[in-house]
Amino acid sequence: MSLHDETIALHAGYEPGNTEPMNVPIVQSTTYVYDSSEAISEVFDEPTKSLIYSRFANPTVMAVEAKIAALEGGVAAMATSSGQAATLAAVLNLCERGDHLISTGQIYGGTTNLFAVTLARMGIEVSFVDAGATREELDALVRPTTKLVFGETLANPALTVLDIEKFANFAHAHGLPLVVDNTFPTPVLCKPISWGADIVIHSTSKYMDGHAVQVGGIVVDSGRFDWAAHADRFPALSTPDESYHGTVYTETYGAAAYIVKARMQLMRDFGTYPAAHSAFMLDLGLQTLALRMERHSANALAVAEYLAAQTGVVSRVIYPGLAGDAGYDAAQKYFKNGMASGVVSLVLAGGREVAPTFMDSLQLVNNAVHVADVRTMVLHPASTTHRQCTDEQLAAAGVDPGLVRLSVGIEHVDDILEDLENGIKAIS
Repeated sequence: MSLHDETIALHAGYEPGNTEPMNVPIVQSTTYVYDSSEAISEVFDEPTKSLIYSRFANPTVMAVEAKIAALEGGVAAMATSSGQAATLAAVLNLCERGDHLISTGQIYGGTTNLFAVTLARMGIEVSFVDAGATREELDALVRPTTKLVFGETLANPALTVLDIEKFANFAHAHGLPLVVDNTFPTPVLCKPISWGADIVIHSTSKYMDGHAVQVGGIVVDSGRFDWAAHADRFPALSTPDESYHGTVYTETYGAAAYIVKARMQLMRDFGTYPAAHSAFMLDLGLQTLALRMERHSANALAVAEYLAAQTGVVSRVIYPGLAGDAGYDAAQKYFKNGMASGVVSLVLAGGREVAPTFMDSLQLVNNAVHVADVRTMVLHPASTTHRQCTDEQLAAAGVDPGLVRLSVGIEHVDDILEDLENGIKAIS
């Protein structure tokens, strides 16, 4: 039976039996009991046979992992304690010292810092490229040590829409996987795997949770990339892992080789697994995700149209759902019904100097270092999330110094617009 996202978000991942709880139970335990010492030994030889310890897997978390994998159309998923942990795991599962990856420049500021600073300290080099680069420009970046291509479906906060097919075709032509951050659209609005992405990651702290109650992340494996066919480039997946009983992940786990390796290597050593209660809260958010994304998108479009009319005060509005936006055509192609999620970026004509006045004049809208919440929030990226970036890095990320990011919530749209008028009047 082929189910719609609204139904998957309610039913996937957990099926209660007769007289069992309707909601996913919170299994608040680190430890699992076995009948014998032999049974414990067997599960260390074959970790998918049973549960070992809640640093690797937990029944409550596993239910949410299965639900998100189903929403994205993947074979398996691994939850993490944050979106940053998901990004790090997705990369380190393929890269080690001396390796290289290619990333679009239009990505979240925290990811830029992770790639440009932290990974560099670990001996992993990153080449940043404009999302609009030609195929020839992309081809020129590939090295023998390149292990993956990275991009965001809807960049934070530049709101550039990734041409997923273009980047997937480029990556696959070189035997590379495409890793995509799908946080802003969520699988309700965009399914990158259906367009060729191989690995999908999320900060579940954002729309998936939707209520700013807990931080989390997830890595979803499409199961479609043939690691064995590129064994020379990915020996860690295709040769014995001596740290785990000589397991050859591609031979033992087939389509799920990538995600099992991530769990049994990286999660074992880094321990960035979420708590059961966090997964329970995330599941509650997922149940209304499809409904909320429709409302976020509708409100954001109305806000974008209002701001675009404020000529002289607002020099530019960036929202891919807005006709005439640079990303409009791509949004129509990749996003469900052209819905472009709930984030709107505006560039104030007065630049960086007037941003605090605009923001502080808002009464309903929250000043907050967060995004993708049910409540409307505002942020000035150049002085906050991208504060560590140079002017050159800001330009590469598509962040104008006068850019303000609005995360449009699900309040009544008239109330949001009335409050924004307060900010416009304050800087007019």
